[in-house]
Amino acid sequence: MRLPRKFSMTQRAEFARSREQGTSRPGRYLVLSVLYQSDLDHIRTGFITTKKVGKAHQRNLLRRRFRGIIQKHGERIDPHYYIVTIARWRAVEASYEELEKDWLKQAAKLGIIKPEAEITTKGAKS
Repeated sequence: MRLPRKFSMTQRAEFARSREQGTSRPGRYLVLSVLYQSDLDHIRTGFITTKKVGKAHQRNLLRRRFRGIIQKHGERIDPHYYIVTIARWRAVEASYEELEKDWLKQAAKLGIIKPEAEITTKGAKS
């Protein structure tokens, strides 16, 4: 399953504004940059994977992994943010679990993700 198009950043200006006006946190495998926009009703995500990271198949793998992380934890993410994930050169060597842990750690430090205790479990009986 893929992220719907409305969740993707498509224009260079969105990336630039997020990087210039937003807040960034470097991690071991990635740099997470966020920009709060009160008028957004859903997150907008973008991924930057340069040739320094590796060959095309490695960059595509990283983008798929980052998309998977965002899909998995999407209900925990505050919907009013532009989120740019920048892969660092070490990211190619990391497993999915390591990337997920690093992404969640940086997201928590930036305050864009809610703790799991606040999320109601899907399908839970009341």
